[in-house]
Amino acid sequence: MNNEEININKILNKVYEGECIEMMKKLPSNSIDMICTDPPYFLDGLNNNWKKENLDNKGSSKIVGNLPKGMKFDRNQSKKFYEFYKIVSLEIYRILKPGGSFISFSSPRLYHSMTMAIEDAGFEIRDMLGWIYTQSQVKAFSQNHIIDKDKLLNDNEKTKLKEKCNNWKTPQLKPAIEPMCLAVKPIEGRYIDNFSKYGTGLMNTSDETKTGYNNIFPSNIITTDNIEESIDNIFLVSKPNKKEKKEYNTHLSVKPISLISHLIKLFTKEQAIILDPFIGSGTTAIACIESNRNYIGYDINKEYIDITERRIKDYQTSV
Repeated sequence: MNNEEININKILNKVYEGECIEMMKKLPSNSIDMICTDPPYFLDGLNNNWKKENLDNKGSSKIVGNLPKGMKFDRNQSKKFYEFYKIVSLEIYRILKPGGSFISFSSPRLYHSMTMAIEDAGFEIRDMLGWIYTQSQVKAFSQNHIIDKDKLLNDNEKTKLKEKCNNWKTPQLKPAIEPMCLAVKPIEGRYIDNFSKYGTGLMNTSDETKTGYNNIFPSNIITTDNIEESIDNIFLVSKPNKKEKKEYNTHLSVKPISLISHLIKLFTKEQAIILDPFIGSGTTAIACIESNRNYIGYDINKEYIDITERRIKDYQTSV
């Protein structure tokens, strides 16, 4: 199907199984109001191979090679991610309307590569948004298990080495922030001209997007915690609980509906079209339904498509 042949209104509010780059090639240029997505970082277990069979075999285990997820380091990871995400970003650039926003979640370790890929695709980098949370796994680990497996050491030497390394762990701080890149496709002419033509390029500062205890201007910091009024200009949002995620949801990185809804309301009007090329378990779709926006979702993993469709059905039944 050629880009000009597709009627985007006929594919709205559905999710599709498929590789996102190929799926986006079917969309008309300048047809999407916003991209909001949490791409796969492939920090663990995929050996930097961006193939469907590796995705299918990833599974839902939180252990990779006897190490908790997020502990694997690979010098090529950043380069591979950049190469992959630049291709994704180039296609996103084509389909976004001028002034359209592109919000992409990232791992702190790969944020620099992701942002460079987005910028090199032609986008203007406007900000880094930070979602602060505390419910996270400590990923630094001691050397005791390495020492125990060392066949060259006797028991006495092992004991002494453990004492020497006591309280010293691998250099991995407890994750407490998830960065998001806020990028914008350059506008055509003046802001007011672009907004009048496309409905994009400006930010919504109405009451529905104001945050904090005193209901003030939106901030680039979003947090889960109860905080002092001295920094009350942040948006309080918790990680999704089991009720919101659903017991059948095996996705490893489920975002809260309120977080995605907040971001969507900031940068789009009602009835706007939001695309999530890595829809995962469908949080973006539910946030769009909740905020009266249209959505399109892609995912290469059929299991996630099935989870998304089930979550959407459950949400629509409950409201």
